[in-house]
Amino acid sequence: MTKVLIVEDEVLIAREMEQFLVQLKYHCDLAYTAAQASRKLESGNYDFLLLDLGLPDKDGLSVLYEAKKDLPDLSCVILSARGQVEDRIRGLDLGADDYLPKPFSLPELHARLQAVMRRKFGLREMLVPLGDFLVDLGNHQVLYDGKAMPLSKKEIDVLSYLLLHKNRPITRMQLSEHIWGNYDGEEYDSNYIDVHIKNIRKKLSARAPTDWLQTVRNIGYKICV
Repeated sequence: MTKVLIVEDEVLIAREMEQFLVQLKYHCDLAYTAAQASRKLESGNYDFLLLDLGLPDKDGLSVLYEAKKDLPDLSCVILSARGQVEDRIRGLDLGADDYLPKPFSLPELHARLQAVMRRKFGLREMLVPLGDFLVDLGNHQVLYDGKAMPLSKKEIDVLSYLLLHKNRPITRMQLSEHIWGNYDGEEYDSNYIDVHIKNIRKKLSARAPTDWLQTVRNIGYKICV
C-alpha cells in the first residue's frame, strides 16, 4: 500500500484529501503543524509527503529540507497557495517532485501522484505486466485474462511493493515495515510474511507460472523481470 503523509494546517482540506485518497487504496496520516509532521516522519515509512508551505509553526520548506536529509527517497508534492516562482524553485531544489498550486482538484492530485510514481520507478503507466498477469497499481488489482484475481488487500500490497522494487531482494522486515507500518508489534513475524507469499503463489499459480516471485535465502523475496 502506498503510504502518504498529508501536512496541511486547514483541517477540512486535509481530511478531504485523506478521504479521497483512502478510497483509492492509499494509506494516509495527517499532520497539521511542522512539529507533528517531523514526529510522524521519524516513525513512519512513507512513500509520499503532501506538503503545504503555509504551516502555523514553521515554513513548510524547512520540513522538506529536514525530511530529505533523513529520507532521501521520500517523494514530495508541494501544495501551496503561494504563487511566487522563487518558492517553486526552492522547493524543487530541496528535492520536491512536483508543485501543485491551490486550489486544485483531487483527481489532479491523484494524477500527479501517479506521475511521480511512474517517474520514480521507471514505469510508463500504472498497468505493469508480470509474467502472464497484469498488475494494476492504480486500481490495486492483479488481472489475468482481463479478470481480477482473488488476492486479499495485503497480498496485493506485498506483491505491488516487490514489483516496484523489482530485481532487488526485499527483506521480510522491509515488507512488514512498509505494509503494516512497523516491525516491532505483534504483527511482525517472518512466518506471517511467508504465509502471504505462499498464498500469493498458490492463488496465481492456479492460472499461470509464478517463477518470477523468488525466495532469497536468509533474506526475503524478490520479483525478477
